[in-house]
Amino acid sequence: MTVRTRIAPSPTGDPHVGTAYIALFNQCFARQHGGQFVLRIEDTDQTRSTAESEQAILDSLRWLGLEWDEGPDVGGDYGPYRQSERMSSYRQYAEELVEKGHAFYCFASAEELDEMRREQQARGETPKYDGRGLALSQDEVQARLAAGEPHVIRMKIPESGSCRIPDMLRGDIEIEWSQVDMQVLLKADGMPTYHLANVVDDHLMAITHVIRGEEWINSAPKHLKLYEYFGWEAPTLCHLPLLRNPDKSKLSKRKNPTSILYYQRMGYLPEAVLNYLGRMGWSMPDEREKFSLAEMLAHFDINRVSLGGPIFDVEKLSWLNGLWIRENLSTEQLANRLQDWALNRDNLMKVLPHAQPRMETLSDFAPLTSFLASGMLPVTETDFSSNKLDLDDQKRVLQFALWRLEALRTWERDAIFEELKTLSGQMAIKLKELLAPLFVAIAGTTASFSVMDSMTLLGPDMSRARLRHAINALGGVGKKQQKKLEKAYEQLAEERSE
Repeated sequence: MTVRTRIAPSPTGDPHVGTAYIALFNQCFARQHGGQFVLRIEDTDQTRSTAESEQAILDSLRWLGLEWDEGPDVGGDYGPYRQSERMSSYRQYAEELVEKGHAFYCFASAEELDEMRREQQARGETPKYDGRGLALSQDEVQARLAAGEPHVIRMKIPESGSCRIPDMLRGDIEIEWSQVDMQVLLKADGMPTYHLANVVDDHLMAITHVIRGEEWINSAPKHLKLYEYFGWEAPTLCHLPLLRNPDKSKLSKRKNPTSILYYQRMGYLPEAVLNYLGRMGWSMPDEREKFSLAEMLAHFDINRVSLGGPIFDVEKLSWLNGLWIRENLSTEQLANRLQDWALNRDNLMKVLPHAQPRMETLSDFAPLTSFLASGMLPVTETDFSSNKLDLDDQKRVLQFALWRLEALRTWERDAIFEELKTLSGQMAIKLKELLAPLFVAIAGTTASFSVMDSMTLLGPDMSRARLRHAINALGGVGKKQQKKLEKAYEQLAEERSE
């Protein structure tokens, strides 16, 4: 058997360090066994998937030094490697399960399902599909299909017993079938859900080992049951521990920068970031902390993975990055890295049109643009105190702007401006006053060139990280305040849609 592993990211946002972490372990396992490592893009969520996000995933993984044997950009014998290009087959497989009696048509509306869940919650039950579609006769199903009624296809789940999940790291895991929902396989618009597409593609691509995060353990019964229903051999499962924040919570962008592009923009070395990800739950036989990808591959053994939640600590990453800078780069190599990172001609040509109108001497360039080559700016409440809005209102502006910009699919100057201009109108705040705290958050001062241009030059990852940093500088947002702000923001969104 040829070992085949895969990474299957969804191109719906910034490339996540968790994706790189899982990709690294998949590549190492495949290389250790002389197999192939596959990259597949799971873009069935057409409303959120973007070509820009897909390219960012490919670029960031390559920046780290990861390489795949098959994928959308390199081809292979099992393509296409984008789910959106494999759409014709998913309905066929869903309907095959209906014909075999393993799935069924469900005509329940969203309103019916909401009411069903409310009633279950009122009874103190865990909300789940109640199987009402199974009560329909074959004649009624056919009549409703013929009438063109909206419907989905759901998989059947055993009413009793439990599912045994063999796991490479954890041994056998048992989950009661009573805890497993009757998963939608094909949505009303004909699009497959993740669960159907994932299983079908893994089978058709001959994936032998599925190495993924532990958050997918609860989905494993559905996946294993689908393999059984189709009569296919299931791949070996291995659920890696989740990356954690220093407070042991699940790694999240609100507590830790999670975008790979952020670390690239901050000036971390790719070797150091990959080294640090390799230390997440795994260790070298001699326990050394600093090692290259080649050294990790030479000594890799997945059984050395510890199931304790690995802590992603940016301070520890910075310390490790410093070792790489001091111990692995000559002065000439460091000069080259600095030039490639921020002082290259392409970057200069983007920045100079904004700096040149404000320059009287060449020495003006560094003070004008230093914020573009910095990490987190040392902003404090004092930096915001001269703005017209009070500090609480400025914090609200920053939070609302952050949410608006997190949802922005195209990071371009005009798009950023339109979002902020619209927000200004909705919040009934003059645009100049709304932009003032953003100037401070992004550039450290209001005496800078256009904040929209600044954010375009910094990129989405660093811009959003600085907005979060500024919110924290203004005291942060507690849980109660978060809920109030979310409610107020939702009201703005509703007013916008009207």
